[in-house]
Amino acid sequence: MLSALTISEAHDRLKKKEISSEELVRSCIERIESVDKKLNAVVYKNFESAIEAAKVVDKKGSFDSHLSGIPYLAKDVYSEAGVPTTGCSNMLREKNYISPFDSTTTKRLKSTGAISLGKTNTDEFTMGASTETSCYGVTKNPWDLTRVAGGSSGGSAAAVSADEAIFALGTDTGGSIRQPAGFCGIAGLRSTYGRTSRYGVMSMASSLDTTGSLCKTVEDLAIILEATAGKDIMDGTTSEKPVEPYSKLTNNMKGLRIGLPKEYFIEGIRPDCEKAIRDAAALLQSMGATLVDISLPHTKYAVATYYILCPCEVSSNMARYDGLRYGHTVKNPSDLVDYYQRTRSEGFGAEVKRRIMIGTYALSAGYFDAYYLKAQKVRTLIRKDFEDAFQKVDVILSPVSPHPAFRIGANSSDPVAMYLEDVFTVAQVMAGIPCLSVPCGFSDEGLPIGLQLMGPQWGEQTILNAAYAYEQATEWHKKKPTI
Repeated sequence: MLSALTISEAHDRLKKKEISSEELVRSCIERIESVDKKLNAVVYKNFESAIEAAKVVDKKGSFDSHLSGIPYLAKDVYSEAGVPTTGCSNMLREKNYISPFDSTTTKRLKSTGAISLGKTNTDEFTMGASTETSCYGVTKNPWDLTRVAGGSSGGSAAAVSADEAIFALGTDTGGSIRQPAGFCGIAGLRSTYGRTSRYGVMSMASSLDTTGSLCKTVEDLAIILEATAGKDIMDGTTSEKPVEPYSKLTNNMKGLRIGLPKEYFIEGIRPDCEKAIRDAAALLQSMGATLVDISLPHTKYAVATYYILCPCEVSSNMARYDGLRYGHTVKNPSDLVDYYQRTRSEGFGAEVKRRIMIGTYALSAGYFDAYYLKAQKVRTLIRKDFEDAFQKVDVILSPVSPHPAFRIGANSSDPVAMYLEDVFTVAQVMAGIPCLSVPCGFSDEGLPIGLQLMGPQWGEQTILNAAYAYEQATEWHKKKPTI
């Protein structure tokens, strides 16, 4: 099955003319048509134009770029010219909003010859940790259809895990690439804030959002980062720092200092998950790395701080969806206030409305200093924790989640429990550092477990090398679900 190839494998075969891009694209399409009724990972299919694009690539016959002729899926928050982009929200789905432009990331991928197959499912406007808030319904985990695929990039994670595409795009605001990658047994990278452009990607929390990819191997993560990173004049937060040759990976771990933060090995973590993480650390140690016990003392405040800052930015970013220019609208309103109330009440789902209300409250007069301002001060302390730690170590290692994928509906009636799913993935976001997830084993019931590696600001090469070394020494990434 050609759709099971990695980017690197597919590129080699395309370059040798052993396969064509059209054959590769058609294999992915066949796989989606075969299994996606069970998964619900793909919400928009762009198959006809994908086949035509593949024919163009084959006719040119040039596969100098690693991504030329490679089919992928994009999370349904990436704008693509002429393609529906709904954020998996009824606010935009009703009128089938079609973007008039490309996001910088999809534009850069298009310039390499990569081919978009369509859009993947996500929590509504990326707000969630399970893809259960999507207006298209929940995405199921290919390892166990009774479990979530994670969120908010659950559709992308499930699609890559089930070989529906060679790779997929995601976004990570509070763990939305790393957690679903961990739950689905694949690799996922969140880069340093400002390393990749957010232009053309629907915003949830602008100071926290990053773009990234979900892939079958660490090498593929590096290839995508190399193609999409760099300064973008359309995004003032992107850095002018030169893009490194990320795909030139090494598995030499000699001298690497790996920090084990005591706050990430807490009461409540599943014993099988903790064992898999500690075994991974021991393996890296046997390869020449040094393990160092460290502390990130403000970690205990991370979830609370994140869930003040994030809703505040949500409240601001969601204000643009008023139904006047595009999206859901209502008929015969009594006045403008009634129009806004009905449009937003009907268009937004429960989780989006919950975060808007929390954020608006925290930003309101009399509460701004007590909540938002104080949370920003704690964010600075959390960032300082990481800066101090990286004076002692090169990489920090931890679980992605305290447990494997949970059952669909397990946290649906308890938003606080759902927010606590982010316990190991939000502190890095507020520090703006790069981090990734790579498979490191399976739980007692046979579900994937994710290993998280964190690096200092602009330290993508370091964590990619460490993850690559671990991946080369293990077989976890080669395991496939039997869907």
